[in-house]
Amino acid sequence: SAVFPPQKPRSELVRTSLRLLTSSAYRLQSECRKALPAEPGAAPDVQLVTQQVIQCAYDIAKAAKQLVTITTKENNN
Repeated sequence: SAVFPPQKPRSELVRTSLRLLTSSAYRLQSECRKALPAEPGAAPDVQLVTQQVIQCAYDIAKAAKQLVTITTKENNN
């Protein structure tokens, strides 16, 4: 398939997807913390934080889809 080039080993695809999933989850946690400022007077840039949270959620969904696709292909072979 065009998404997963045949020359790239599946184990590397799994590692890449897991790295994206893990890093995106850490980023999501960090961005959510920014939305809740520690000091009462510190107002976060809500629009920026929201955009970052959406991007993190998208990356998590993308990585999860890649893992499902890879494991489905492996189970069908």
